[in-house]
Amino acid sequence: MTADPRPAHTPGSLILSFYGAYGRSELGGTVPVALLIRLMGAADVDAPSVRSAVSRLKRRGLLVARREEGAAAYGLSEDARQLLADGDRRIYGTRPAEDADWLLAVFSVPESERARRHVLRSRLAGLGFGQAAPGVWIAPAALHEETRHALDRLGLAAYVDLFRGTHAGFEPTARAVRRWWDLDALADLHRAFLAAQEPALARWSERPPSPDLAFRDYLRALDSWRRLPYADPGLPPALLPADWPGARSAEVFDALHSLLRDRGARFVRDEE
Repeated sequence: MTADPRPAHTPGSLILSFYGAYGRSELGGTVPVALLIRLMGAADVDAPSVRSAVSRLKRRGLLVARREEGAAAYGLSEDARQLLADGDRRIYGTRPAEDADWLLAVFSVPESERARRHVLRSRLAGLGFGQAAPGVWIAPAALHEETRHALDRLGLAAYVDLFRGTHAGFEPTARAVRRWWDLDALADLHRAFLAAQEPALARWSERPPSPDLAFRDYLRALDSWRRLPYADPGLPPALLPADWPGARSAEVFDALHSLLRDRGARFVRDEE
């Protein structure tokens, strides 16, 4: 599997990160448009970009239009709530899993439905699967529940069989993992995250930020970090290089979360 090439900090990505970090817990999942524009402005997203991104998220079925005290607002769809709940386990969960079992996704899609084949491959890659062989994708077994949710949500479950088991050779598992995932590209993603976020951690560890700056920098850190547990699905440490940077990037995110998240919530609640 190659690393995710999508740029971080697009308006739509930041808005999803906001709903995941604050929209559910602080605002009940429904956010008035005017408030969303104010909050995203603190993250350097202007009003036209917010409106365009919200429209795209609505078309994707992730946001739904509502009224909040007579004002236009957007709330999370049920699919979006499930997506974010699954993401919580990745983003904030214990990393990496020590379980030696693997999850295999074996699929067959008729030629007449080749478009679904492309969607299925893209979705498995997006969940962190590596490709073991044509039509056979592999991931740590801990991803089983989330994989089932994703395939059901996209109407792809009928094309896939899931199996759980161990790797029995003939190639050593650590060597096989290098075929299934591009570890060099994944390590580069971790190092890029560290290059951007370690200075922020050092800066705010010395002097706590104001709530608006805490909100801005936490949202950016989360928006960058939340991609990594999907690109890097939490492979067992014994199968990774000794200098693997994933543990350090997880430590940095956890520290930023502890330092900035609740402080940023004061800005969301307008308690500065």
